[in-house]
Amino acid sequence: MTATQYVLGLGRRKTSVARVRLKPGTGSYLVNGRAVDEFFRTPRDLSEAKGPLALLETPDSYDVLANVNGGGPHGQAGALSLGIARALKSANPALFERLRQGGFLTRDPRMKERKKYGRRGARRGFQFSKR
Repeated sequence: MTATQYVLGLGRRKTSVARVRLKPGTGSYLVNGRAVDEFFRTPRDLSEAKGPLALLETPDSYDVLANVNGGGPHGQAGALSLGIARALKSANPALFERLRQGGFLTRDPRMKERKKYGRRGARRGFQFSKR
C-alpha cells in the first residue's frame, strides 16, 4: 500500500452508515470534516469510535477520514468503529484475529422494530376499554 492509497471500510449500526478511508499517516482523525473530539462529545461514543485503533495500540500510525450519516451519535460511533475495523482488516489481514477477539468485526444486528397495523406502536396495542 502506497502512502497516497486509501483503504476503504463500510460500517453500519441501526440506521447509521459510516464510510471510512484509512491511510498510513500521523494519526489525524476527521469525521464529517471535524475532529473526532468535536464530533463525538460523550466519552462513551468517543472511546467506541477510537476503539479499534486503541486495541491495536496504533492510534498515531493511521489517518482516518470518515463520512457518517443517519441515526444518532451512539449509532454513528458504532458504525464508525465497524468501518475502521473492516478497513484495518483489509489493510493488514494479520490483524483479523485480534479485531475479532475485541468484538470490532461483528455487525450489531439490532434494528428498530417496525410498527404493525392494528397497534399503536411496534408492540404496544391500543388501550382496552371494558365499558
